[in-house]
Amino acid sequence: MEKSFKAMLDRANESVAVKMTMLFGSIWCVYVFFLFSLVPVLVPAWQNTLLYISNCIQLVALPALMVGNAVLSRGADRRAAEDHQALLEILSDVREELADLRAKTAGLAQSTSAALARPQLENLSISDQTFLDVNDKGEETPG
Repeated sequence: MEKSFKAMLDRANESVAVKMTMLFGSIWCVYVFFLFSLVPVLVPAWQNTLLYISNCIQLVALPALMVGNAVLSRGADRRAAEDHQALLEILSDVREELADLRAKTAGLAQSTSAALARPQLENLSISDQTFLDVNDKGEETPG
């Protein structure tokens, strides 16, 4: 029971930290803080109160941003590890295919070189088991 409560609490904390990181990383947050920084110009009497609020925001935001970045980087690391494993499997498959192609190519190269090594007869006439080389002067080779 205690482990599941702790795991649930950790997930909730990480979720809040990630949402705060996303919120503080948005352009809308920049606009809000810019307007917040202009308030003392318009109402100088609120400057001390706004300074206190600004310090509180910084004290809360800095640790939240650090935790949110750590959580997001863990997710990125996990995805990178999964991608690495998938690429290793693909590499293994490619190596197997390459070895198979090399074996087939070697057999093809041997049969091609054997075929090229045979003497070629340019004009050969085949008729009823008698082979005649037309280049010879009429001699017949019985088959």
